[in-house]
Amino acid sequence: MNTKLKNEELGRMSADDFKGAKKLDLVVLLDNVRSLHNVGSVFRTCDAFLVEKLYLCGYTGTPPNKEINKTALGATESVDWKHEKDIKSLILTLKSQKMTVFAVEQAKNAVFLENLEVSKGQKYALVFGNEVNGVDQEVVDLCDGCIEISQGGTKHSLNIAVSAGVVIWEFYKRFKK
Repeated sequence: MNTKLKNEELGRMSADDFKGAKKLDLVVLLDNVRSLHNVGSVFRTCDAFLVEKLYLCGYTGTPPNKEINKTALGATESVDWKHEKDIKSLILTLKSQKMTVFAVEQAKNAVFLENLEVSKGQKYALVFGNEVNGVDQEVVDLCDGCIEISQGGTKHSLNIAVSAGVVIWEFYKRFKK
């Protein structure tokens, strides 16, 4: 019989332990994300999958904020984050540090997530854009490539928090092998 575990039985690390834990070679950039609930959800995903850092770019909301906290559930205290007004200069900086930068976007020549090859030891940055317009073309142009999530239904997009969860989970699985 399956019995639900209580929170104290999960063996989760504290926020302080999380800060010192080995992280994935992965950073996440949110650019002009309007929904504070989406921002909070991405914080939780970054915590769950040991993302190195979360960059909140443009007009993306930042902590402290009660709407972010509703969905982040404390992850704003564990996940290392920084606000950067100009995502373009941030991308250039990350690339100068030998990071491979991918926009998560539907684009010509995008690689479907299931076909993406990643290398352990290589650092990656993932750019997620606005809920309506996605990643700006100028930002896409600065990236090393685009990742697209295969979809089979009638809709042509996923919620930003869902997209982040899918892609970050895939990187987590591959790096943990």
